[in-house]
Amino acid sequence: MTTSDDTFGASAPSMLRPEEQKAVWFLGALIRVRTGGDATTGRLAILEHAGPRGYSSPLHRHQADEETFFILDGDVRVEVAGQVLTAGPGTAAFLPRQLPHAFVVTSSQARFLTVHTPAGFDKFALEAGAPARPPFQEPTEELPPDPAALAAIAAAYSIEILGPPPSVP
Repeated sequence: MTTSDDTFGASAPSMLRPEEQKAVWFLGALIRVRTGGDATTGRLAILEHAGPRGYSSPLHRHQADEETFFILDGDVRVEVAGQVLTAGPGTAAFLPRQLPHAFVVTSSQARFLTVHTPAGFDKFALEAGAPARPPFQEPTEELPPDPAALAAIAAAYSIEILGPPPSVP
């Protein structure tokens, strides 16, 4: 349910059931947009990531949004502003905008949420990823996308790609 009547004005509540939520294969992982800017008047986006060991992001920085990681299962190494942080289940990591960062899954699998304030990353992931539908079988096209193409899409969402992703030893 997403309300659009004028009962609540610009602060209308919204609820998206799982079947209404969008999902994509992005950088080798399944990402579900649990709520995005369309449902929150652009205030925030919550994405759920489920990926195997080695799932990672390139080194990048968000010009417009802050990102918070909340690890549900598995272990994720977050590299931010030259520091290396290990995050396990229950760990929350807040990354202010402008800080260069990247992550990599170091356990066999991991599942985590990212919260973006304001929203925008949700639209980036949907544009750069390949649509996913139940039963969420990986697409046959090559992922991740070409680094230059990914950087161009990212730039349109005020995300600057700065370097390659971290590796898993």
